[in-house]
Amino acid sequence: MSGRLIGVGVGPGDSELLTLKAVRILKSVPVVCAPRSSSERESIALSIVREVLDERKDEYRVIDPVFPMTDDRDELERHWDEAADLVSAELGAGRDVAFITLGDPSIYSTFSYLQRRITERGFETLMVPGVTSFTACAASAGTALVEGDEILVVVPRIDERFERIVEDVDACVIMKTSRHGVKVREVMDSDPRSKDVVSVANCGMDDEVIERGFISGGRYLATTLVRFRGQ
Repeated sequence: MSGRLIGVGVGPGDSELLTLKAVRILKSVPVVCAPRSSSERESIALSIVREVLDERKDEYRVIDPVFPMTDDRDELERHWDEAADLVSAELGAGRDVAFITLGDPSIYSTFSYLQRRITERGFETLMVPGVTSFTACAASAGTALVEGDEILVVVPRIDERFERIVEDVDACVIMKTSRHGVKVREVMDSDPRSKDVVSVANCGMDDEVIERGFISGGRYLATTLVRFRGQ
């Protein structure tokens, strides 16, 4: 019998935000897949679940393929294929594999690239939802994202698509704010409405930072929440 690939959302950084289902799976699977952004760095997701896994001592193994931070599609495809080979070997031997991912596996997660490949190879895949980064950021900032019938947009990239629709939304979540540079401020400044802006970096971690306005510095794990207040 083949194993199953289980995408497990581990939340934004605070291990206390792990769901009961995520903990149960992490305490039972024989293999944990914890991708890293480079061979020199440990997986952030792995650091979040380390305490849970350490309760099991030697009852599990970690495989840690590299998913590099690059826009080179060919290189990414190669790394995803290599990860699929690693995971398929475990599944083919009858072992379940938990792929741990920041936030939720259905929202901008690298899990989807692996899931597609594993499904094409005939293996079963499952997903366990996790707390999203932007809902955790809103909780840390003590603010609501939207109310009533307001429209919320989650923005992975500031480009012409967002510029076309921004005037029709009531609130937006800007993911990884630092990578947008000055463009995000230019787009926001071009909108005449008043705005409430709060940014959160390293949400749920020991070095969490909350700033009113757009966050300073080049923090990678930074999210900005914007609510528009009318003309």
